[in-house]
Amino acid sequence: MEHKINAYDSVLDLIGNTPLIKLNKLTANLQGNFYAKVEAFNPGHSTKDRIASYIIDQAEKKGILKEGNTIIETTSGNTGYSLAMVSIIKGYDCILAVSSKSSADKIDMLRSMGAKVYVCPAHVSADDPRSYYEVAKRLHKETEGSVYINQYFNELNIDAHYASTGPEIWDQTNGRITHLVACSGTGGTISGIGRYLKEKNSDVRVIGVDAFGSVLKKYHETGEFDNKEIYPYRIEGLGKNLIPTSTDFSVIDEFIKVTDEESAHSARELARTEGIFAGYTSGAAMQAIKQLDALGKFDKDSNIVVVFPDHGSRYMSKVYSDKWMEDQGFMGAEVEQETHSVQFIK
Repeated sequence: MEHKINAYDSVLDLIGNTPLIKLNKLTANLQGNFYAKVEAFNPGHSTKDRIASYIIDQAEKKGILKEGNTIIETTSGNTGYSLAMVSIIKGYDCILAVSSKSSADKIDMLRSMGAKVYVCPAHVSADDPRSYYEVAKRLHKETEGSVYINQYFNELNIDAHYASTGPEIWDQTNGRITHLVACSGTGGTISGIGRYLKEKNSDVRVIGVDAFGSVLKKYHETGEFDNKEIYPYRIEGLGKNLIPTSTDFSVIDEFIKVTDEESAHSARELARTEGIFAGYTSGAAMQAIKQLDALGKFDKDSNIVVVFPDHGSRYMSKVYSDKWMEDQGFMGAEVEQETHSVQFIK
């Protein structure tokens, strides 16, 4: 009798169905039950695998993407990595316009996956010809047979999470989720999950995490794009200096802002207490949980799901580097225990 070999056809078959992990130590003194949707378990180590695979599949079905085409995208790193990974499997070239704010680790990873990378200055306006938005548009015009994914203004970004991440969280919590906390950058993750959950139970609170220096929170509350809100900040993949149409603000109940410094320490604390080695944006989401608890947003019966978007390995030169933390002025006496933990025996 012939026995079948249990193997996946490619890494793409591993996208989705990421685990929900209970947070214990870090949330011990908080009100409610806390669960992390850990997206680092995707093969490309981030939630962006979902949109890369979904958008490319849809483009192929519609005949937009054909053999020999080139995929072009604007990215802070994770979407680019996921697109490069999918492109390798499906046989497309990949060109990426990346923000200079992206960690060196992310940029090296993109190159290692065969992508052609253009690093663009981070702290310029979205319509500046040097911005990664405008550079990607220019490359698209200049590259014959190219397809611009345009995640910030692509409804499929929302659809990908409505079709996968939302149903997964609903099923994993047996419909008992009361709050969703997720960072908002392009907005596809929080919008797709939030739309699905609200359809299942309109009482689920959907809370977005924004950065100081970003326009999203004020826009959500007032409908006003306030250019005065914009200033440089360090967290990658969180907040925006424009309003992405891939954010469905109607399904988000409120936003909360977090700082670069506190988010960095929350990421490190997450690794040391829960053993979850997650990225800078995951630290931002964890910091938001602490602030929301302090504001009395949860009670003992709350079931809070927080999305951790990516893996800590992409931030070794940033939040997990004592030198980088010190250079930012983030390492005070109160965190001295984090440093000097390596000793060399001579």
